[in-house]
Amino acid sequence: MTHPDPNVQAGRTENLNVSGFTPLITPRALKARHPLTAGAERTVLAGRRAAQDILHGRDDRLLVVVGPCSIHDHAQAVEYARKLADLRERVNDRLEVQMRVYVDKPRTTVGWRGYLLDPDMTGANDINKGLELTRRLMIEVSELGLPVATELLDPFAPQYLFDAVAWACLGARTTESQTHRVMASAVSAPMGFKNGTGGGIKLAVDAIVASRAPHAFFTVDDDGQACIVHTLGNPDGHVILRGGRSGPNYAPQFVKEAADLMTAAAVSPAVMVDCSHANSGSDHTRQGLVWRDVLHQRAAGQRAIRGLMIESNLVGGKQAIPADLSRLVPGVSVTDACVGWDETEALLFEAHAALSREPVRS
Repeated sequence: MTHPDPNVQAGRTENLNVSGFTPLITPRALKARHPLTAGAERTVLAGRRAAQDILHGRDDRLLVVVGPCSIHDHAQAVEYARKLADLRERVNDRLEVQMRVYVDKPRTTVGWRGYLLDPDMTGANDINKGLELTRRLMIEVSELGLPVATELLDPFAPQYLFDAVAWACLGARTTESQTHRVMASAVSAPMGFKNGTGGGIKLAVDAIVASRAPHAFFTVDDDGQACIVHTLGNPDGHVILRGGRSGPNYAPQFVKEAADLMTAAAVSPAVMVDCSHANSGSDHTRQGLVWRDVLHQRAAGQRAIRGLMIESNLVGGKQAIPADLSRLVPGVSVTDACVGWDETEALLFEAHAALSREPVRS
């Protein structure tokens, strides 16, 4: 047994750059406050099952993940969700539409980190409030019959939120992270893995292989107790092509490369194309061009294309976060620029028409 050295003063070697600690609500308490309703649960399970069937080739529809680059306002998110839920019903025979509810934003340097961590956009970082508002929103969207899609970023977030998530992904900055790969192995929903920021597709395939395997990692349980989670592995991983520093990667040769790499790794060749980010040169007006190119590839017989993603909001474009938040323009993104609702509707109808011309496989 060791004894503390009386010559060592507590606090001289730890927490030197910490300004304070704030107690965090436990996952169990948050779920008790905002339980997953029966209707929301049905949506989550149906959304996961549909995504799994599409990704593994059992369903010929296209998985479409569409919605704001980031959520920053509850009422506007619900307004968007109501529109998308109605549109989903109109195209559901050819498209499985799920809504981007992205609340945790990775930053290259600094900036607003998202609704989950700073819901008031003031720098106060009221994470307890962010957890509560996010869970409320995810349940409300699911109750509309619209499955929720989100990005896995914060290590503790799944315990609080992921019972309400139908599809999730790792972003370009986290696909190479071993911590996030092992976290993905525990997620109950299908997981997309974006290629790295440099454009490398093998990174994403390696992440899929890693997340399929059993792992163990640190997290908290529903009571907030630190624990070790032992995972079974996630069998529903797929590649998301989003372009990289060398340019777009949605062209046929890149889709084929991704499919070939997945096949060589004994993974079902399922590719989703992100029409935003480097694939559009971060120009939201070019997302439609990418969308149509990928639909053309699918019509030409490239069945490895199983999904599309677009960043969309009520109003097109983007805006900076002003010091006076009352000056925010409703329905406009505060992160990446998005296409507006009218274009979103047109693109989904266009995809529905294109897939309606496909021969039905027996």
